[in-house]
Amino acid sequence: MSDGTADVSRRGFLRSAAGATAVAAASGQAAAQEGGGQPDFGGYLDDVGNYDGSVEDLTGESEVTVTVGAEGNGGAFAFDPPAIHVDSGTTVKWEWTGNGGGHNVIAEGGEFDSGTAVAEAGVNFEYTFESDGIFNYYCQPHKSLGMKASVVVGSDYPTAGGGGGEGGGGGGGGGGGPSLPDSAKSLGIAATFAMVSTLGLAYFFIKYGGDYGGSSDV
Repeated sequence: MSDGTADVSRRGFLRSAAGATAVAAASGQAAAQEGGGQPDFGGYLDDVGNYDGSVEDLTGESEVTVTVGAEGNGGAFAFDPPAIHVDSGTTVKWEWTGNGGGHNVIAEGGEFDSGTAVAEAGVNFEYTFESDGIFNYYCQPHKSLGMKASVVVGSDYPTAGGGGGEGGGGGGGGGGGPSLPDSAKSLGIAATFAMVSTLGLAYFFIKYGGDYGGSSDV
C-alpha cells in the first residue's frame, strides 16, 4: 500500500507545472502584444535637417503642440518635433514662433491645409486626427529647404519591416498588421519553449511517478 508520499509529490508538481505554464503563456501573450515597429515614412524625412530618426511618443495626450518656425534646415525653417506619434482622436496644434518668415501647414494627402503662409506668433492652426496612418506635411514656402514633418496616428500604419495598414496618411504603402519586433519574437519563442518543456515534464511525472527516492511500500 502506498504511503501517499508519491501522490502528494505528484500533486505538488502538477500545481507548480500549471503555474509555470500560465506564466509562460502570459509572457507569450505580452510578447505578441508588443508591436508597432518603426514607422515607415518612405524617405519623406530624409532631407529634414532636424530629424534624427526618432519619433516622439505623445500617445495618451488629447492635445499636443508642434512648433512652426523652429531652428533647423539652415534657419528658422523647421517643425519641432519633426515626427510624432499620437492616438486617433488627438488634436495637434501648430504654434508659430514668428521666426523665419511666413509659414503654413499643408498635408501631402490633402487632409489639412492651414491656408496662406503667415508670420505671426501663436497657435495659428489645429487639426484633429480621426484615422490611423502616417500623415506627411510641409511648409509650402520652405519645403525645398527641408521644412517637412510627419504625424503617426494610432497603431495601423506602415512600418519599416514591411507591415502596417494603409492608414489615412500619405506616408507610403504596406498591408497587414504592424510588424512584431525581434525582441518580442524572441520572448514569444522562449515562452513557448518553457511551456512545452513544463508540460513534457508533467507528462513524465504522471506516467512514471514522482517517487525518485525508491519504490513505494506495498
